Order: sequence, then structure tokens, then C-alpha cells
Amino acid sequence: MTPPNAYFSCSNMHSYYGESYIVQGVGFQIQKGEIVALLGRNGAGKTSTLRSIARLDAPKLQQGEIWLDGQPLHTMSAYQASRLGVGLVPEDRRIIPSLTVEENLQLAQIEKPIGWSIERIYEHFPRLAERRKQEAVTMSGGEQQMLAVARALARDVKLLLLDEPYEGLAPVIVREIEKILEEIKTLGFTTIIVEQNAIAALHLSDRALILDMGEVVFDGTAKEVIENSDLRQQYLAI
Repeated sequence: MTPPNAYFSCSNMHSYYGESYIVQGVGFQIQKGEIVALLGRNGAGKTSTLRSIARLDAPKLQQGEIWLDGQPLHTMSAYQASRLGVGLVPEDRRIIPSLTVEENLQLAQIEKPIGWSIERIYEHFPRLAERRKQEAVTMSGGEQQMLAVARALARDVKLLLLDEPYEGLAPVIVREIEKILEEIKTLGFTTIIVEQNAIAALHLSDRALILDMGEVVFDGTAKEVIENSDLRQQYLAI
């Protein structure tokens, strides 16, 4: 196997959710430091694509190759992909009950490689510093989302996968999360963001991919999608 020139790439990726054939030959590349919005209607295969990249659906990936920084993700399990630097922030956040904010962060750093120190995390997420001794599941949805992103950064992240970071949050809280993601963008993290709020994701992103029925139907700049109302209406209904 010869790794491609791109920092991240997947090719001919097929995966299933139960008996359903969800991801049908998806392929794309991302350069280091790019932020890519992965868009599409409900059921298009966005979350399944992220899960396949993170190797959470590894036994169900029937074929295809996934590479990150010259390493073959498609041969790895989920924990191996995490150690390599794939950081998934899932839609349901997966905050660990009974643990404080700080304990959730400490748990992310039990094994190397370690990313940001906890003190650096608190510098970028002052709200979490204020809540450090609070049981994490008792925080608001927006604060839990901040914790989920911070927990990913506590690892040595090479590819950050964000699945619906604005889901279920009030508009004022969405703006707070947007500010955090804008700051992360300036720090050069290579990122894929799945988000139903397509316009918000596009304004954050350099490029956009649109999935339809498990296939990539558009690969171009975020600006092209913002300016093309016919494309948005056809595939995003906006």
C-alpha cells in the first residue's frame, strides 16, 4: 500500500449501519490545516462517514482505504486511530456521568499521546475552568459541548471530527461554540465538521463536500456552496 500525497484521504469507502448500506464509495482528500464541511440531508451518510474514519464501524467497513499523515487508518481499530490522532466529538457528546469536568479531561489523558495540557484548555475554555469541580453531566448543553471539544484537544489531535456541534443548542450558545471553533481554526487543526446548520458550517470552512444517498455529489469551496442557491436547494433544502 502506498499512501497518497494528501494529509488525509479516503477512497472507495463503503460501510453499513446494521443491514443498511449507508456509505457507498465515498472518496475525498484534505490538506493539513483545512476545515471541511461535510453536508447533506438527513440520512445522506454524514455521521456514518465520520464513524468509518474514526474506525468505530471498523468491522462494517467492507472495502476502501483511509489514510492520515501517511498511516493506513483502514487497518486500525478505534483505539489505534485515536492514538494516531483522530479525535471524534460525537453528536451525543459522551460526557461520563459521576465525573467532574476536570476528571473527564484527566481521563482523556491517561494514555499518550497527550495534546493540550489541562491548564491550556482552561485558558481557551474559561467556562470550563469555572466549572472544573462540577459534575459534568449537570452542566448546560452548551457547556457539555465545550467539554466534548476540549476533551478531544486533550489528545494529540491530527484530525478533528465534529458531529453536529450546534445540535440542540440555543442561538446564543451556538454563537459561543462558533467562537471556540473559529479560534480552533486559527490554530490550524485539520477538521471535518458535520452540521445541519449548513450556513454556519460553511462560514467556518474552507471547503465543502455534499453527500447524497451515500455518495459525494459535490466537492468544492465553501464559497461556491454559499453562492449557489440551486445547489443548496437541490441537496440541502436551504
